Amino acid sequence: MEKYSPKVDEYIEKSQDFAKPILNYIRETVHEFCPDAEEAIKWKFPTFLYKGKILCSMVAFKQYCSMGFWLHDEMSSLKEFETDTEKTNMFSLGKITETENLPSKPQLKKMITEAMELTDMGVTLKKAAPSKTETEVPDYFQNALNENKKALEIFKKASPSFRKEYINWITEAKTESTRNKRMEQALEWISEGKGRNWKYEKGSFTSNEI
Repeated sequence: MEKYSPKVDEYIEKSQDFAKPILNYIRETVHEFCPDAEEAIKWKFPTFLYKGKILCSMVAFKQYCSMGFWLHDEMSSLKEFETDTEKTNMFSLGKITETENLPSKPQLKKMITEAMELTDMGVTLKKAAPSKTETEVPDYFQNALNENKKALEIFKKASPSFRKEYINWITEAKTESTRNKRMEQALEWISEGKGRNWKYEKGSFTSNEI
């Protein structure tokens, strides 16, 4: 591993012009507050490791960037940062189109420091145990599946855990608007045979995905 990886330099250089200052700022801020951070390309996007464990990552798309923390769900500091975008451990900071969209320097320091502390404590990413029991498909999702024959066929043949992850994701939406957006995204991914968390499976992430 390297403190500054040439592959990350290359990733930033190939990114859209608006993304370059954002990525460089995130990169330098991580190294400022985590001097032991090392860089690598994992799942085709820049990742920062601390003591051999994934600390956080950054990604650039055609219209926005984001920064995500691996132990996202365990971090109280992230709850203080407001964003209209759904937070995940790849999009902890939502959609970023300019450096002003990022948390303040003190906020970022708090987040990075907390992520380091959790790593030092041995906290690991929690993964749901595979489920063998069926979860009931809500009517509104079933109706959406019925209108997409390819997604319906794949969903029917999928494992209970595959189905459950999508159903839980959709039913946990707090607003109808969010629920509809999740259903739309779910149908797209299911049609491609992708599981709910396909982005975090090795080798499955592509930088063209939005």
